[in-house]
Amino acid sequence: MAQKILSTAENLQVIYEDNHLIAVNKRPGDIVQGDKTGDTPLSEVVKEYLKIKYNKPGNVYLGVTHRLDRPTSGIVVFAKTSKALPRLNKLFAEKDAQKTYWAIVKNEPPKSENLLVHWLVRNPKQNKSYPNPKQVPNSKKASLTYRIVQKLDNYFLLEINLHTGRHHQIRVQLSAVGSPIKGDLKYGFDRSNKDASIHLHARKLSFVHPVKKEQVDLIADPPNDPLWNVCC
Repeated sequence: MAQKILSTAENLQVIYEDNHLIAVNKRPGDIVQGDKTGDTPLSEVVKEYLKIKYNKPGNVYLGVTHRLDRPTSGIVVFAKTSKALPRLNKLFAEKDAQKTYWAIVKNEPPKSENLLVHWLVRNPKQNKSYPNPKQVPNSKKASLTYRIVQKLDNYFLLEINLHTGRHHQIRVQLSAVGSPIKGDLKYGFDRSNKDASIHLHARKLSFVHPVKKEQVDLIADPPNDPLWNVCC
């Protein structure tokens, strides 16, 4: 397995920071918030970064507002103040942030662009979600639009706009139309990536700043690997 490069206070990829917010480009393998693995979460890495940068002697305040799956990469926004946190939470909960993802798939989707709607049922024991064409018990509606933006030698680069934020949503829905994401064994790709990543990247995030009320448009470069490098 290839060596994973995880984020540290020294190599953190900060793409936006002001008094209230900090946005970073998450590396594949970073875990946003602590879990049963006991691995150091990205939230603690960002706290350490802020502590060093501003020479803070005590604890650093940082609020987690949304998450990305561990094997994915891209934009994650944290709140630096208690004023910003509930407003950011509300913004994400009410889908007032526009999220655009990139995904690399081997199998060309049925259409060059399309709206996908499924009803997802989550299985917590498997940490997996299952798609249904119609509403079934315990299901949640999942909706996204995608378009093919580039044809690579053996793959296709898709741009995806999320309308809902369900568990593993993009992974499940692309798999459901026969186009699992490169490296995503869990959802039907035939082999894993050497570093256990998948080729799914949170590319853009746009929202109105919860305190300043100004438009914020963020863009994050995908990880440095041969396939992603031909997409930029």
